[in-house]
Amino acid sequence: MTPTLQAVLAEALLGAVRAQRFTRVPDSMQGGAPVGVHPSIDLAVAAFPADGRPLFANVLFSREHPDGLIADIGAEAGPVRNIAFLADQQDGDGRSIAWLPGADWTRMDWKPLFGNGPRRFVAPYPASLLKLMVLVGIARLVDQGRARWEQALSYDGSERPVGDWAFDMTVISCNRSTSALVTLLHATGAIRRADGIETHNELHGLFEALGLPGLRLANTQPDGGWGNAAGAGVGQLQMTAWDTVRLLWLLDPAAPPAPWRPADAPPLLGASRAHVLHCLAEQRLHQILSSSAITELPGWVAGLPARMPGAASGGDVRFAHKTGNTENYSADAGIVQGIAPARRHYLIALTSNLGSRYAPADSSGRCVADWRLPALGAAVDARLREFLGD
Repeated sequence: MTPTLQAVLAEALLGAVRAQRFTRVPDSMQGGAPVGVHPSIDLAVAAFPADGRPLFANVLFSREHPDGLIADIGAEAGPVRNIAFLADQQDGDGRSIAWLPGADWTRMDWKPLFGNGPRRFVAPYPASLLKLMVLVGIARLVDQGRARWEQALSYDGSERPVGDWAFDMTVISCNRSTSALVTLLHATGAIRRADGIETHNELHGLFEALGLPGLRLANTQPDGGWGNAAGAGVGQLQMTAWDTVRLLWLLDPAAPPAPWRPADAPPLLGASRAHVLHCLAEQRLHQILSSSAITELPGWVAGLPARMPGAASGGDVRFAHKTGNTENYSADAGIVQGIAPARRHYLIALTSNLGSRYAPADSSGRCVADWRLPALGAAVDARLREFLGD
């Protein structure tokens, strides 16, 4: 039987990940020795041929699945059907214990995230990629008339327009701006707590209605807290790669209609989408799937060939995206569109546990992860050029 293009794409993604030999990544927590076990990598793409049906695939790797899994996704591009996703976790000291050297997953108490497939996958914390969920939540408030981009919002001694907080949250990944906007989600009643328990979360209702069970923004606080110390953070804020790609699908004005949504479904965002896309397009942290911001570093490895915002040259695609990076995690997701004569158009999302502890020691902190991640971005882009004809 001739394999479908979807199956060929999935195999191409498996091959792209395997070629990077991620088990050889040096781990600073082990004195620079190879990490040994296969890191967790959740990679998804949706590609839009100019004259054909969308192509999409999701592959997942972990210490339990070092050769990789192909997610079972129906023709309607709905949720993954063959995997039971587990929530990441932290201990009482706020440590991401799943990723410590020597962690024994068979002795850990895992909590389900979603899905009941025969294979399990621990979904890594998305790091600052989670700010995409906050951005969408604020944009929904703007569309509903419950907030305005130009309205003044005070936080931590500063008063700025909501749109400026959103811009900095996205473009420079400002944690303080994120906290400011989390206070707005609570102040407008989009998220409510009572007696220390979250009792209402409109974002969760939205994600459920959109068929995106892998997106969770749980247990944030009215004072803007959203990290581990606030009782949120790792294990409470989750984004799987495939559901992140599908969220981007709903944001991308050039994408075809989302096949898992009813034909008469209202759009995710109205006029507020313009500011969301502006924020993503101006994001300059090209350090994970793309590496355009760090070309001068020793040992530079080319990533997804993204042109920096405002530049006249330097790559043949625009990458409107959001990154995330902490000691234990790196993530990147966005909309890729070719710059003429290039025509390719696709969405990509990656979450992983390959954070800054795996970054080269000689990069002065500017290279935030192992060079294999931008190499993977370049490899995926090269394969998608084959599928998309440029």
